[in-house]
Amino acid sequence: MPEIKPTPSRRAIVATSLGAGALLAARIVPSHSQTRSSNMEATIRTGSDITTLVNVFTVEPDKQQKLVQLLKEGTENFFSKQPGFISSSVHAGKEGGRAINYSQWKSAGDIENFRKDPKFMPYIQRLAAIAKAETILCEVVEVNHA
Repeated sequence: MPEIKPTPSRRAIVATSLGAGALLAARIVPSHSQTRSSNMEATIRTGSDITTLVNVFTVEPDKQQKLVQLLKEGTENFFSKQPGFISSSVHAGKEGGRAINYSQWKSAGDIENFRKDPKFMPYIQRLAAIAKAETILCEVVEVNHA
């Protein structure tokens, strides 16, 4: 029986295009798992139950490294300890004005739950003080390999 592929929504296409375009010109900072080991890689595949959260940050170029460090600290000290966390990677745009945090979670409910944690708001306020963010909740709709 032939596989039936669902037609991606406009939101999924925009999120995929935005993420792919930004990732093409990014320097990747290692991913971290719940054990905070940097020797793992994010697994990207269609048809999984994994929920992907993409945060695109715009920052003044001279503050990019501070932003990247804050994103790394957030992963190590908060996100990696949350139920449902799978992986996170930070991508620093080579032009210096953007950074992307790509994280994978077991469910959208896990993302909702960490946002209710009292420790989340002070962290977000620190991020907002140096960068503007766009958050995109995604599902993987296409993966291609060489």
